[in-house]
Amino acid sequence: MLVVLNWLFPGINDAPRDAKSVPGIIEGKTRIVDGDSLYVDGMEVRLVGIDAPEGRQMCQRDGRNWPCGRQSADRLRALIGRERVKCEVEKRDKHRRLLATCFAGRTNLNLTQVKNGWAVSYGHYRNEERTARNKKRGIWSGTFMRPREWRDKNM
Repeated sequence: MLVVLNWLFPGINDAPRDAKSVPGIIEGKTRIVDGDSLYVDGMEVRLVGIDAPEGRQMCQRDGRNWPCGRQSADRLRALIGRERVKCEVEKRDKHRRLLATCFAGRTNLNLTQVKNGWAVSYGHYRNEERTARNKKRGIWSGTFMRPREWRDKNM
C-alpha cells in the first residue's frame, strides 16, 4: 500500500515543512520592504547581521529631518538593480522570516548596506560599521536613533 501511495502521491512521506524548517538557498524575483528586508521568490527575508532604519524613520542632517529609512530601502533597491538575488538562509526569526545573507550577483547585500552606511551592525559587520561611521557615509552623515531603539519607541 505504501509503495502505491508513493507512486500516486510523490513525496507523501517527506517530512512536513513546519515553521522552523528553512530552505538552504533561495533565489528569484525580489521585492524590497525596507533597507534590511525583502521578499525573494515570495518568501520574506531579513538580512542577517544588520539593522536598517525603518521605512518611516527619519534622521537628522544639517538641522533638518530627512527620510533615512526610505533612502536605505532605495539604496538596497539600487544595489540589486536588475541582478538576480540569491540568499543563503541560516534560520528563521521569531516572526518566522528567513534570516539570510543575500547576494545580487557577487555583491553581498548585508555587508554592503552596512559598509555604505545604510544599515548598522547587528551582530556582524562591526568593522564595516566603524568605517562607515568614520567616513560619515549614509545615515552616519547626520544623527539618528538606532533602528532597534526607534522601533521600541514608535512601533
